[in-house]
Amino acid sequence: MDNVGLIAGLAIGIIIFLWLFLWMVPIGLWFSALVSGVKVSLIQLVLIRWRKIPPSVIVNSLITGTKAGIPLNRNELEAHYLAGGRVQRVVNALISADKANIDLSFKSATAIDLAGRDVFEAVQMSVNPKVINTPPVSAVAKDGIQLIAKARVTVRANIRQLVGGAGEDTIIARVGEGIVSAIGSAENHKLVLENPDSISKLVLSKGLDSGTAFEILSIDIADIDVGKNIGAILQMDQANADKNIAQAKAEERRAMAVAQEQENIAKAQDARARVIEAEAEVPKAMAEAFRSGNLGIMDYYKMENVKADTSMRENIAKPKK
Repeated sequence: MDNVGLIAGLAIGIIIFLWLFLWMVPIGLWFSALVSGVKVSLIQLVLIRWRKIPPSVIVNSLITGTKAGIPLNRNELEAHYLAGGRVQRVVNALISADKANIDLSFKSATAIDLAGRDVFEAVQMSVNPKVINTPPVSAVAKDGIQLIAKARVTVRANIRQLVGGAGEDTIIARVGEGIVSAIGSAENHKLVLENPDSISKLVLSKGLDSGTAFEILSIDIADIDVGKNIGAILQMDQANADKNIAQAKAEERRAMAVAQEQENIAKAQDARARVIEAEAEVPKAMAEAFRSGNLGIMDYYKMENVKADTSMRENIAKPKK
């Protein structure tokens, strides 16, 4: 029984050792590289793994490039992987660019990849242009009618501008700005509806792809809808504002008139009070005049006659009701 256990333990140990050896020394991968014409030794594969790089990524990329006729350097592939790049995507991009006669060097491809862009997709877009659909863009013609337009922008990747160039959002924003400008400069919204291609020509002539990672091939107006009569709405709002201002001014004038009337009434009441007060002093003055001898009985009667005559004349002058 002891011998059986020893043999079983030895067998397990041998299996583990062989697994570790084959993991550290990928003989199958070395043989695949050998028959594919890629020169790489077993020691190099072991060193690649020690550098924490999957040997299959490097070897398979070398095999793919060799079969496609693309000269690749193992050290450059390792350096790109350690820098966080996607080695296989770069190799595929180089192969696609070579087949499409696009000038793309390994240095440029790795720079594009490390910049965060998909270099293989960019090469594919250079061969097969991409269509970008813009969201609805609202603009107002000079006659005040709102138009809502949608555009399709056909672009292809500009390999030289992929590093540092603006993306799709910039293209969409610039095209939307161009559509607003083109519609806004139209004298009549009917002219835009009759000739939507005029918008495309005007927008395309502005060079909207400058400084972007794309080259605009065409701008096509997919749909134009008539929106609100913005001019009429603005005129109504202005009329309502003018009416409210006029009402406020009229209310201000009415309040001032009421205040003036109240002031006049107060002044009249004050004057009447002064008259009544003065009239109350007359009997006192007359009594004082009698006592001092400045006023006689005959003078008093004459004054009363004048008052009676004046009252009679006032009654005669009043119109009859």
